[in-house]
Amino acid sequence: MSKNNRNPSPVIFGFQSHDITTEELAWFEDVRPWGVILFARNIDSMEQVRALTDKLRAASCNPHLPILIDQEGGRVARLRPPLVRAYPAAGVYRQLYETAPEKACRAAFLGGYLLAADLHDAGITINCAPCLDLGLPNMSEIIADRAFGADVESINALARAFVDGQQKAGVLSLAKHLPGHGRATVDSHVELPVVDTSADVLQATDFVVFKAFNDLPLGMTGHLLFTDIDADNVSTFSPVVIQRIIRQEIGFSGLLMSDDVSMHALDGDFTTRASQCFEAGCDLVLHCNGDMTEMQAVAEALPDSPSAETVQRMAHVDALLATQPTVLSAVERAEAKQDWGELIGDIFPDARNAV
Repeated sequence: MSKNNRNPSPVIFGFQSHDITTEELAWFEDVRPWGVILFARNIDSMEQVRALTDKLRAASCNPHLPILIDQEGGRVARLRPPLVRAYPAAGVYRQLYETAPEKACRAAFLGGYLLAADLHDAGITINCAPCLDLGLPNMSEIIADRAFGADVESINALARAFVDGQQKAGVLSLAKHLPGHGRATVDSHVELPVVDTSADVLQATDFVVFKAFNDLPLGMTGHLLFTDIDADNVSTFSPVVIQRIIRQEIGFSGLLMSDDVSMHALDGDFTTRASQCFEAGCDLVLHCNGDMTEMQAVAEALPDSPSAETVQRMAHVDALLATQPTVLSAVERAEAKQDWGELIGDIFPDARNAV
């Protein structure tokens, strides 16, 4: 977050507690990460989070500093009641879609809008959602109800509605986990998933979903080994997966970040992990846990200047953030909450509850 005019470093970091320490802030000012990601450990109250995001932006001298969070709903929610209302996992919209597709899409739009409005209040401008992975049976529970569906049609319809809702509330969406995490049989937080599905099947299913969302400004890789595509390299470290599959076949041209490089699916020291991300073609490296020693090792791999393509993609997202609304309509929010509760309250009773 340096106050000079050099480009931000192509990295996103987290930090340890409810407030950023003097040491962390000084180091961030020196390294100047492009963005910061928040977790439950950083959250005490809505007022505290807003003060924190304001502080981070003031320190960066960037009023639109990208501040990210994972707030899908369900299991993956860093902001929870009583600070905000409860939001369902994507699988709840999927359940409704089976009998009432139009109603489900409207509910997903309103749910995305209300969830993002909470983030907007807290000064958070990018949500690491939607999860666009297939929700397939007999696979790892790491995806499961986080998926909007088990097929291309339902995911495309529901996730697009969710994205549109977030956009209305002034929060950017991020596609994850490129090029598809739904066939993982183990949790990549713990070990490396190996996917033996043929490239032809992946191209006709998993990749098709992401192709429908290749217009999103941001994306995140998944850490998987696709044996029929690149049997030697985990996807985040694979030029074949990044360049041929994500960039060319899927056609994703947005800002591409790695999933968290501190996950146990990856091997090697943190400098090597970060270097391999950049060598494969990732624009940004994501490191989440706030461990200073690990972050310093990641920083050793940061290029003196990002590539021209990365600078252009960062600038595009920065421009989008600068045009987001600063105030949301209280009347629209109240109407959205009422309509959302009526649409989904029968299968998600918390939708009827006020915060």
